[in-house]
This record gives sequence, C-alpha cells and structure tokens, in this order.
Amino acid sequence: MLLSAVLCLTTLMPAAAPAAELTAKDREFAIKHLEDTRKKFLASIDGLSEAQWTFKAAPDRWSIAEVAEHIAISESTILGMVNAKIMNAPAPEPGAERLSDQKMLDALVDRSSKFQAPEMLRPTNRWATREALAKDFNAARDKTIAYVKETKDDLRAHAAPHPVLKSLDGYQWVLLISGHSARHTAQIEEVKTAPGFPKK
Repeated sequence: MLLSAVLCLTTLMPAAAPAAELTAKDREFAIKHLEDTRKKFLASIDGLSEAQWTFKAAPDRWSIAEVAEHIAISESTILGMVNAKIMNAPAPEPGAERLSDQKMLDALVDRSSKFQAPEMLRPTNRWATREALAKDFNAARDKTIAYVKETKDDLRAHAAPHPVLKSLDGYQWVLLISGHSARHTAQIEEVKTAPGFPKK
C-alpha cells in the first residue's frame, strides 16, 4: 500500500532550516484538488443500492463499501502522520531524485500497479451506514482543507521516503490525501464496470 512507509517514521530528526509558509499558489492548488476529489468520491457513492454498495467482483476483491471505508479511514490517518511524523522529518536531500507535484499525483492515480493496504487501513465495517461514513469523511476533509488554508508550517522543508513515489516533501504528503482518494474513487468506478454488477 502507498502509505506503508510513513507508518515507520518514528526516529526522524527535525530539520534546522528556517521556516517558510506555503505559497499562495501551493495553497490554492491543494485546496482545489482536495475539493475536486471530495466531490468525485461523494458522487461515486451517491445513489447506490444496497446490492451495488456491497457487491464484490470476486471473493478477494473489495466492494464499493470497503473501498469507501478505506478512503475514509485513510483521510484522517494521513493528516495525523503529516503532523506527527513528516513535520519532524529532515529536509529533502540536495540533488535527490524527486517527482514534481503533478507527476506525483499522476503516478498515484495510475492503477496499473496495485498495492496491499496496511492492516490499520483495511476495511472492517467501521461505519454502520453510508451516510455516517460520508459524514466522517467530510469532517476529516474539512479539517485537511482548514489545515492547508491556515498552516504556517514549512511543509517544503521536510521530506520522507515513499516506497513507490520516492522522496516526498510535506506538501506532497498532504497532496497524497486527495490523490489517495482519487486513486480509490477510480477503483470504485472499476467495480461498477465489473461483470455481474447489479443494475439497481
């Protein structure tokens, strides 16, 4: 799973570089991406019947309900990791190979490569209803957007390795939140095209 590496970031030392806030351009881009991907995710689960919500294309495949739960669990988990771990990570290494923000997002939504979710992010039917899940997802996404709008953290001054996307700075880890939901919203749309998906 794309989040597994950050779960181990427990011994990183803080960077000594002077703090600098996000640029207005970075804030605007992240907020728009967070809002756009929120709308697409919520639209993808809207109006589904119970049969469609719980349909599995195969025994080892996730249902839309399980994919949605994974998105909702990850939503607050990643932001918590940014605050608790990434912001205590060292500065990006000079000359280290790194992706641009857009290339990172493009790679993230490329579903030609699949990954296993860590145990803590796997669905276990935490929400009794789709409405409760959507409510908690929205609350977590609101919190992330508020953080991007208000933070004075120098997100670009901290970086941590990602198992697939290489070194990501703190700002890119925030973008991972919306990129992750975009990746799995695409997975939801894949479930809808699977043979046997209920028509209603």
